[in-house]
Amino acid sequence: MQFVKYFILFLILVSTSLIGKFLSKKYVYRLEELEEIKNAFNILKTKIKFTYEPIPEIFFEIAQNSNKNISYIFMKAKENMKEISAGEAWEKAVEETECNLNNEDKKIVKTLSKLLGKTDVEGQISQIEITEKFLEGQIKEAEEERRKNEKLYTRLGTVMGLTIVIILA
Repeated sequence: MQFVKYFILFLILVSTSLIGKFLSKKYVYRLEELEEIKNAFNILKTKIKFTYEPIPEIFFEIAQNSNKNISYIFMKAKENMKEISAGEAWEKAVEETECNLNNEDKKIVKTLSKLLGKTDVEGQISQIEITEKFLEGQIKEAEEERRKNEKLYTRLGTVMGLTIVIILA
């Protein structure tokens, strides 16, 4: 009987620690996605400036070389461009994608849609650069949040588990 009790207490401790670890990883994933989007925008800017490829083809290439969530945004935008304009397709794709970006991040990423496919090459490049500058601020904020909250949630999960184990023991 004692063995079962200690085994259950051990499972409680492990599960709360894992929950804390899971919650702390959201901050890491957000930072990674922001950096991935910034890199994708850099590729987009370069492709628009030097290759003159159509935007759907550029989005497809970026989707092939990006991680899962960011790749999905670009693929969804490419698919949406069959029915609606590039700017509207981009906004819709960002909204529909389940990722670790918060609402402010998504709002900044959607600013790309203002001139996408509507102006000349220079106008589109300047809009991408403006969006990249806003993203840099978000990346700095995400790094700060990760630094503060990653350890906090990891330790909080373990402490909560220990608290429950002590109460139940």
